[in-house]
Amino acid sequence: MSLLAKVFQQHGNERNARIYREVLRREAEIGGKLFGPIKPEGRREFFCLDRHTWIWHEEWVDEHGVRHVVTTRYDVRPNGVFKAQDNQPYQRLSAAEAMHLFKAVKAYNKAVDAELYGIVA
Repeated sequence: MSLLAKVFQQHGNERNARIYREVLRREAEIGGKLFGPIKPEGRREFFCLDRHTWIWHEEWVDEHGVRHVVTTRYDVRPNGVFKAQDNQPYQRLSAAEAMHLFKAVKAYNKAVDAELYGIVA
């Protein structure tokens, strides 16, 4: 989680909450762009909700005009990384999927730091 987000979480007033939500929306937008182009009628977000939770949300319209929405929640726990998709029970990530998430988190942090906070590593 970014330093700015941590600061805003510690202060509960309405203004800070509004700013925090806007920062989170912007981080989610940046994260969503990391995985390729988004179709015109689609939406993709990837972001850090809190110290232990990552969210992947995607919406798209298929070739038949049917709208699809998938939300995946990743929970990082002391005994492993687990995911739940669309209100299904949590499942432990395989080693390969955990590595993909780790790489996505690194790319997310780098992109958010550069694009939103002007930090270049």
